[in-house]
Amino acid sequence: MAPRLNFFQWWGRETVVTQPKGTPVVVKMENPSFSIVEIDGPDAAFKPVQKNRLKNAKQVRWILLLKANRAAGSLARLGAALFSLLAAVKNRLILRRGVAVASEKLGKGKLMLTIIKLLLITSIATLVFEVFAHLKGLLYDVVPHASEVRGLFHLVYVVWLGFRGQYVAPFVESISVFCVALFVIQSLDRLILCLGCLYIKIMKIKPTLLNGDPLRTHDTEAALDNYPMVLVQIPMCNEKEVYELSISAVCQLDWPKERLLIQILDDSNDESIQWLIQSEVAKWSKKGINIIYRHRLIRTGYKAGNLKSAMSCDYVKKYEFVAIFDADFQPTPDFLKHTVPHFKDNPDIGLVQARWAFVNKDENLLTRLQNINLCFHFEVEQQVNGTFLNFFGFNGTAGVWRIKALEDSGGWLERTTVEDMDIAVRAHLNGWKFIYLNDVKVLCEVPESFEAYRKQQHRWHSGPMQLFRLCLPDVINSKISIWKKANLIILFFLLRKLILPFYSFTLFCIVLPLTMFIPEIELPMWVICYIPVLMTFLSVLPSPKSIPFIAPYLLFENTMSVTKFNAMISGLFQLGSSYEWIVTKKAGRSSESDSSDRENDLSDPGSKEQDKGETVIIKKSNKIYRKELALAFLLLTASVRSLLSAHGLHFYFLLFQGLTFVLVGLDLIGEQIS
Repeated sequence: MAPRLNFFQWWGRETVVTQPKGTPVVVKMENPSFSIVEIDGPDAAFKPVQKNRLKNAKQVRWILLLKANRAAGSLARLGAALFSLLAAVKNRLILRRGVAVASEKLGKGKLMLTIIKLLLITSIATLVFEVFAHLKGLLYDVVPHASEVRGLFHLVYVVWLGFRGQYVAPFVESISVFCVALFVIQSLDRLILCLGCLYIKIMKIKPTLLNGDPLRTHDTEAALDNYPMVLVQIPMCNEKEVYELSISAVCQLDWPKERLLIQILDDSNDESIQWLIQSEVAKWSKKGINIIYRHRLIRTGYKAGNLKSAMSCDYVKKYEFVAIFDADFQPTPDFLKHTVPHFKDNPDIGLVQARWAFVNKDENLLTRLQNINLCFHFEVEQQVNGTFLNFFGFNGTAGVWRIKALEDSGGWLERTTVEDMDIAVRAHLNGWKFIYLNDVKVLCEVPESFEAYRKQQHRWHSGPMQLFRLCLPDVINSKISIWKKANLIILFFLLRKLILPFYSFTLFCIVLPLTMFIPEIELPMWVICYIPVLMTFLSVLPSPKSIPFIAPYLLFENTMSVTKFNAMISGLFQLGSSYEWIVTKKAGRSSESDSSDRENDLSDPGSKEQDKGETVIIKKSNKIYRKELALAFLLLTASVRSLLSAHGLHFYFLLFQGLTFVLVGLDLIGEQIS
């Protein structure tokens, strides 16, 4: 037999040391109070503790008690959350304390609510019917022969099985196949965007200045000539909470005063707010800032009409660029120095867009989820489209336009509620290119109440469908290349503005719960679990601190598909509410730590404002959203049916999605008014 070679002996702990290192030392002391350990070598006192030593019974008992305490704490927190939810359901849904039913003006809300109610009633009746049939032992995998029918109830059940298999199942299956195909296409689009963003990060691709920064020169006289004439516009309307922040930030822009003009475009119909804004403008004007206050008596065209009116002034002709900020935006002093130089030696550049950063992103769960959405939009969508296509949708604020590009594209139009996207599409059709600066950030706010967020999302999703109907002939007849036309029609409008809300609502809120009552159809696991989780993870990656909110984000996005689908239908078919512009409510925060200086006292049921010496109490309350609640009961009913059929993961998804709809329907997410 071959000799056994044990290589581990070469460096094992049993290796014999022929000669100890160091010099032995002997210390003698009288009445020592400690023991002396003889050290044979430098590592002898640091031998690793053997891990195979058994714990004594007392240690095991304490460990078990600790784990039991943690489990009891988790159960207690879960129970407290459940009781809080039940109490909220009782107070808001049954007793109607401190709540009001939300208006259904957003599109065909009443029609959609009626359809959801019919589906809910049908699902409950089907569930009761099938449970009763199961108790009678009448469940069949196939429809029985007519001779086997026993009694009236058996006959009705057999007729239902035949009708379901012949008519209902094929119809629902065709819808599910169509929605799954759209879902896969949209998921591939999102995956390609993420790969493009990864490529940009790896290759460190950033917009660069062709001939260096023209503003950096030692010649003082020449440096002043390098600063172009810039116009800054702040459109606002009854935004008492934030006007002071935006005006203050813009007046501190680091730009020569003689080459900068600030326009405060006030559309407020509250005279007290008008006086406040005028006094703020007068204060900065006394400090030497070139600032003008403009107020329109007739508020037509909303924001687009306001900007169009301001651009018609004669003194605007001597300015080359215009920077636009909404009333809650706070640009840093060096904003213009980071954006305007990109126009130098680039005559084709029409727009430079900066990124948004949010001062209240950690205020509540709603703001955290919005931060995930908007971080993906700027980090991935805007950056990839700006890098590879030189085109993206203008965000309406925190951007600098070349005034010539605005004029060549027809200026601001009042035909939709997304005037920013409208001007961007028309500029793209005229050959202008855009630059997106991901490193330049402007502070702003996201809505803190679900009511404000819901209205904002309705405008953001109905407007693009309006614009698509209006500009489709212009896109087809434009002189841009075929692939740019395809990108604009298929990707920009159809896939990301129409298909996304359509399949999200239809597939996960309607088709999935219906399949629980139609055993002939079953959505595969990769549709309801694997791909949605992967897409959600990719969406959260641009904001790594939000990774713990993956599950809430996935469920909340499905919940918001109701509002987005409703808005999409409203804009596509020109319903009345698609032209409604509602200013998003602001809280007036100047920094992320500013959470205690809010003007709205949420501990009171209303807020008081002084108007001509009289006290006007503005009642505030949380809302009840009937469509969301109806869908919640539909999903929870489907989860019960799924549990009876032992569908496994389908049950958990429907259960948690239904509970999410309950939270949203009772307005328990976002700002709470007690």
